[in-house]
Formats: sequence, structure tokens, C-alpha cells
Amino acid sequence: MARYFTDEHEWIDVEGDTATVGITDYAQGQLGDIVFVELPDVGSVIEKGKDAAVVESVKAASDVYAPISGEVMETNDALEDDPALVNTAPEEDGWFFKMTIGDKSEFDGLMDLAAYKSFCDGL
Repeated sequence: MARYFTDEHEWIDVEGDTATVGITDYAQGQLGDIVFVELPDVGSVIEKGKDAAVVESVKAASDVYAPISGEVMETNDALEDDPALVNTAPEEDGWFFKMTIGDKSEFDGLMDLAAYKSFCDGL
């Protein structure tokens, strides 16, 4: 499984023709305690760089952007009951949604882990 990162602090795991999307540990740390997550509707088609979800914390509300284009296949229902999963396991159990991969060339603009760490170090 390959993992990529965006400059908006989303991560995307790619396995076959499916991708799982969430926010990074860095992002959840900046947001603080997560109190609500609004997920996209299953079946909705989202475009790379467009709003896909919303995460609300005690500090602020923030959009989560689609790292690639595709159709939402599944959402993480556990976040409805326990949005704090985004804080405790942002890059594991706190994932947001799974989607199809519309255009593999869209991965070209994403970062690997080393590039993402370097990017965060510069912030």
C-alpha cells in the first residue's frame, strides 16, 4: 500500500483501485480537540482539491479537501459517535472516507512521507 500526503495535510492510502483518505497527525495537532466531523455522502463524486469533508474542533472548523478525484465508496461511521478518533488515531482508525481512483496521474502532485516531513518542518 502506498501513502501520499497533500500540502493541506490530508493523507491518502492507495490499495488497488481504492483510496482511503484522512487528515495527518500534524493537522489534528493544529486543530486541537475534534468535536464533530461531517463526511461526504456515499456515492458522491468529488474532485481533486475541492471540499470533501468538514472537521470541527474546539478551536475552529476546517475543510478537508479531496487529494484526488473519484467516487466516495464508504465513510467512517465510527467518527459520528467518536470524532475524537481523529485525535487519537488520525492516520489509522480516524480515517474519513474511501473512494475510487478516478485518474492515477493526479498522484503526481502529492508528496511521499519524506517530502511531507520536510514540508512540515518548514512551517
